Amino acid sequence: MKNSFNELSYQELLTKREELRKSYRDLRFNMVLSHVDNPLQKRVLRRSLARLNTVIHEYDLGIRKHG
Repeated sequence: MKNSFNELSYQELLTKREELRKSYRDLRFNMVLSHVDNPLQKRVLRRSLARLNTVIHEYDLGIRKHG
């Protein structure tokens, strides 16, 4: 899971980031309104989003090459 973002293209990374942001936002909303089965999922989503943002930032800085 930790390295699953390395094989994705830049556009796929941007799409995946939007999906994770929506999932995280929905989970936060559900935690306020109702019971959530796995509250640790919030931490997992937040960390995955941070890893994804790091890879995207590396592309922006030129550390990784668009390909």
